[in-house]
Amino acid sequence: MRSLFVALFTMFMTIPAWAEVKIQEVTSPGGITAWLVEDHSIPFTALELRFRGGTALDAPGKRGAINLMTGLLEEGAADLDARAYTRALETLAATFGFSSGTDQLSISTRFLTENRDDVIALLYDTIHAPRFDQDAIDRVRAQVISGLKSDAKDPNAIAGKTFREMAYGDHPYATDGNGTIETVSGLTRDDLLAAHQAVFARDRLYVGAVGDITAEELGVYLDQLFGDLPETGAPMPGMAEVNIDGGITVVPYQTPQSVAIFGQPGIDRDDDDFFAAYIMNNILGGGTFESRLMDEVRRKRGLTYGVYSYLVPKDRAAVYMGSVASANDKVAEAIDVIRAEWVRMQTEGVTAKELQDSKTYLTGAYPLRFDGNAQIAGIMVGMQMQGLPIDYIATRNDKVNAVTLDEINRVAAELLDPDKLRFIVVGMPEGIETGTN
Repeated sequence: MRSLFVALFTMFMTIPAWAEVKIQEVTSPGGITAWLVEDHSIPFTALELRFRGGTALDAPGKRGAINLMTGLLEEGAADLDARAYTRALETLAATFGFSSGTDQLSISTRFLTENRDDVIALLYDTIHAPRFDQDAIDRVRAQVISGLKSDAKDPNAIAGKTFREMAYGDHPYATDGNGTIETVSGLTRDDLLAAHQAVFARDRLYVGAVGDITAEELGVYLDQLFGDLPETGAPMPGMAEVNIDGGITVVPYQTPQSVAIFGQPGIDRDDDDFFAAYIMNNILGGGTFESRLMDEVRRKRGLTYGVYSYLVPKDRAAVYMGSVASANDKVAEAIDVIRAEWVRMQTEGVTAKELQDSKTYLTGAYPLRFDGNAQIAGIMVGMQMQGLPIDYIATRNDKVNAVTLDEINRVAAELLDPDKLRFIVVGMPEGIETGTN
């Protein structure tokens, strides 16, 4: 059975990107909605579940509870302890994946049609009756604390922590969703039960399903899985006020190479100018070797192996960030070049050729995301959470192509703000004073 699952999974992963993804909205008899793409070519289904809120829902003084609770979901449910739970998954040739982020908790499930009923039953127990056995709590807690200790020595993690604290003030976004050694050490089983109750509710549920399942069948499973969840969970946090001022903050750390995170206030995903900002970022530093930052900082000057910028539109705040790493004696120059490119993009905008090249790249790369059931299910759930229309996949490239040169240059002038561009440098950079300036 396991060999068959691996063979089917591998076969499906090699299927070319879909030319067309036909999404239908399914409403269960009990009123629960989901998005579905039917594909009966192989007896396999991917189910993606997301609950909005994520680690931002941690109760005061209980930072890390939702992250720890998420890590314990695969450590036993109902009458199955951790080992029996793992054996059950193996017997069913199914996979479950659990993760928590700032704004969501995700559960990814893949299973064969012949085992579907048993997999859904196990998933039900996982969601509704996690065991939270003390030995499992102690084991997973130790793993989390080990990760926190490692992060305390990781320059990238230190830079991220410093940026969050500066940008988000007293909002949950300002602190690590994994918690601190102190808060995680103090969490009890009751805290984990409370965290579970905070997250798992119908008012924050999003579902995507792709594969060998009909709308009628999915509707039955939706009610089976979620029909008796509480209607509401913990209140969502308020909006975060982004407080970023320009300058450089140096965090001394003994290392031959400094790492830097930089950022400024960003743009919301539902803003009318988001697509223009998205294309603009691709041109400025969006992850390709053709970006301006990569060209100026790496190719022309050899100051780094990589430099990137990226939009970060969270549920409760939006920032525009980037990252770079460079030798201690070169990082000051790298920062000067990045800031200069920020100014140049703001004042001069992009060229017609840059715009057309970026459109060609972004529209050509988009279909490559749809290379498997699980990927499509995840994309559909993300669309729902962002409030995008059900036909977004079919219209997305049209929205990219519709952005004009005047529009993108106006957005560059309005969004980019060199005076608010803050660099967090972790290392022993030369030519930059320690502290804040």
